[in-house]
Amino acid sequence: MGWVSRLFDARDTRVRMLLLDLSGVAYLVFGPHTGRQPTPVQWLLAVIAFAAALVLHRRPVVNLLVQAALLVVASAVLDDATINEVGTSWALLEVTMAAARVWVVWAAAAVVAAANLVDFVGMPLSAFPQWVLRLVVVVGMPVLFGLVIRTSRELARQAEERAAEQQRRHESEEREARAAERGAIARELHDVVAHHVASMVLRVGVAQHVLPDPDPRVAEVFDDVHRTGTAALADLRRLVAVLRDPGADSTDAALTAIEPAALPAALRAAVDTAARAGLTVHAEIDPAVGALDAVRGLAVLRLTQEALTNVAKHAGTSAHARLRVGMRDGDLEWEVRDDGGGTPPPAVPSGGHGLTGMRERVEVLGGHLTAGPAEGGWRVHTTLPAAAGPG
Repeated sequence: MGWVSRLFDARDTRVRMLLLDLSGVAYLVFGPHTGRQPTPVQWLLAVIAFAAALVLHRRPVVNLLVQAALLVVASAVLDDATINEVGTSWALLEVTMAAARVWVVWAAAAVVAAANLVDFVGMPLSAFPQWVLRLVVVVGMPVLFGLVIRTSRELARQAEERAAEQQRRHESEEREARAAERGAIARELHDVVAHHVASMVLRVGVAQHVLPDPDPRVAEVFDDVHRTGTAALADLRRLVAVLRDPGADSTDAALTAIEPAALPAALRAAVDTAARAGLTVHAEIDPAVGALDAVRGLAVLRLTQEALTNVAKHAGTSAHARLRVGMRDGDLEWEVRDDGGGTPPPAVPSGGHGLTGMRERVEVLGGHLTAGPAEGGWRVHTTLPAAAGPG
């Protein structure tokens, strides 16, 4: 019954009334009138009925009373009251569809039945079955049809409410699942990673104080390790705080890690860190990258840190690396390559997910990461497309 509900949508009442009026005019002009043209009184009552239907389309009860009164007059003075009969029945249909209470429907049906009774006043008792049949058509059918439409509307409304409730419940369950997962990750980061990093920073700090006169190169390494570990702890604490915040979305971690305008300085800091580890890095950083959105800015920083770390791990700290970060038509061009000329250090424990993580980070932003041998060394390159909006 969905098509019926759409056809008799409450917003289309005026359209229905207009179509009804046009059909009534067509009946008066072209309909069968036993060889006689419609009388002026018939036209007058019809025009009043048409106008009332249009003007009172938002007040169905008032329209019904007007149409019923016109039917009483038409039944008394006209031989053919079809226009007013149809108008009254249609008004009853509109009341049935719109009434807030059921008793209003039955009261309206009683009014229409009484209006039709006028036409049978004075007729013999044998005309009673004809009157009953007429009531079935002009009263019963509009009420039945209107109740069907009301039921269809109510069922559609209930179905929409159930769908909306199911959607809300599904979203709530998803939020709870994400919160539980984020909480578990936060606990692991705090209890395992942060704990071990804090222990290493503490032990390096102790070593700095217990060694009486360390070699300057050793002292520089200790300072670098202590500084890097302290920065890592700060990042971990921020990340744990975001993960434990149930109101944080998936981009909050990115937005809290680095301000967009600070990206050039953060990239130079990553180059300096690699240089302190022994790498020779030639960096070309376009100042325009400071206008990147926060998500792409963080991606560039993490890609740079991971790529330079991989150079030190796999090509050795004596290798020469080149970092290039630039903007072209709103797209970000990023590349790190090395000459492969260094001596690889002893095996360093690794999760083996560096390139995988880089690819995932790039693909989420609509880019594609390429990595492979190039001119005796290794090259990692990507182009991040312009963001669709502010990050």
